[in-house]
Amino acid sequence: DCADADINKFNEKIYNKITTYAKDLVQVGEELAKKYGVPVVNKRISVTPIAIAAAGCKNADSYVSVAQTLDRAAKEVGVNFIGGFSALVQKGATTGDWKLIRSIPEAMATTERVCASVNVGSTKAGINMDAVAEMGRIIKKTAEITADNDGLGCAKLVVFANAVEDN
Repeated sequence: DCADADINKFNEKIYNKITTYAKDLVQVGEELAKKYGVPVVNKRISVTPIAIAAAGCKNADSYVSVAQTLDRAAKEVGVNFIGGFSALVQKGATTGDWKLIRSIPEAMATTERVCASVNVGSTKAGINMDAVAEMGRIIKKTAEITADNDGLGCAKLVVFANAVEDN
C-alpha cells in the first residue's frame, strides 16, 4: 500500500505509515517491560524489504532517501533501530535489488538507526556469487565512508545466507 512510482510519494507514504502504526510502540514496550520485569533494551521496527517495496519507484537512481526517511520515522517514534533496508538476492537480483545494494554505503553513513541486510544465498537456491562479490565491495566502501565514526556503518549491515523468509 506504500508503493508509488514517485520516490518522494513513496517516502511520504512509508513515513506516515510507520509514524501512525508505531506511534505507541515504545510506550507499550516500556509498560510490558515494567509489568513482566524484563527490560526491553532496544525497541526495533522491521519493514518489508525496501528493494521489494520501492521497486516501483521509477524516478529513483538510489534508495538513500528511503533510508533517510526510515531514519526520520524511527526517530519520530523513538525506536532504537529500524530494519528492512534489505534485498533478497539468493535467487538472482533485480534492478531494484542492485539499486538498494549500491545505496547501502551512503545510506549507512547518513542514517543513525537504519539497519541493512542482503541475503545472498540459501541451501535451496545456492549462492549468488555476483552479489557476494558486490557485497565485499559494499562492505569496504561502507567502512571507508563511516571510518570517522569507527566504521559504524558496517555494524548496521548484515550479509546473510539462509535468512528466514516471510518473518
